[in-house]
Amino acid sequence: MTTGPPTRGTFRPAPGAAALPRMLLAQTSFETKLLLRNGEQLLLTAVIPVILLALLVAVPVFDTAGYARVDFLVPGILGLAIMSTSFTSLAIATGYERRYGVLKRLAASPLPRWLLLLAKALTVLVVQTLQVLLVAGLGAALGWRPTGSAVAGLAVLALLLTGSLAFAGLGLLMAGTLRAEATLAAANLVYLLLLVLGGVVIPLAQFPEAIQPLLVATPTGALTEGLRGVLADGSGPPWSNLGVLAGWVVLGFAAAARWFRWE
Repeated sequence: MTTGPPTRGTFRPAPGAAALPRMLLAQTSFETKLLLRNGEQLLLTAVIPVILLALLVAVPVFDTAGYARVDFLVPGILGLAIMSTSFTSLAIATGYERRYGVLKRLAASPLPRWLLLLAKALTVLVVQTLQVLLVAGLGAALGWRPTGSAVAGLAVLALLLTGSLAFAGLGLLMAGTLRAEATLAAANLVYLLLLVLGGVVIPLAQFPEAIQPLLVATPTGALTEGLRGVLADGSGPPWSNLGVLAGWVVLGFAAAARWFRWE
């Protein structure tokens, strides 16, 4: 057996952080698996929107203001799906990660904080892509036929992305400032309120005129009205709705950057 000195570099440790793209891919994959394994999150992101769409199309519970039920409901349920993932699910999951010290430990790792938040955002986009395909597929099976052209498709994409960012900023703000239990209660309460008051299943025109501008100014109201205008009415780019959502993006992320606490 050879007992000479080892070749230069053999068995020499090389500590150090992985490359940023590799860390981002690994953290995004981990966050996505964690989300998809959580039964409560799956209930919010997949089961409730699909059941609501199928049930409300089959049973005429609410007046849809002259729209065919499926044409009115699909844009609203798409808005609900975006809210459930970007706001409710993200807020609850981040709140409990903060409570149990997960965020504190990750913040002390080689993983940059901005990359952790980016991984969470990419996880949300992955889940939302699945949600949109699921809701749109079910809607098509129920007779939904959206109007518009390629420009309409770009407008829908802009609405979904801006709405997702708006809800994500508000979700992170809630998760980073409230206790986990308070976040759980508040996020679910806001979810239920905006389900009713955000134009998801009840047309905003059926509410008193005095509060209609306030409801359209909510993230859910702006998103659902914008989607409905493009997909059901065939109108042009919904600049006013995009402007409202962009305002919520700035407000949410500015407040989260100012007040978010990692522990």
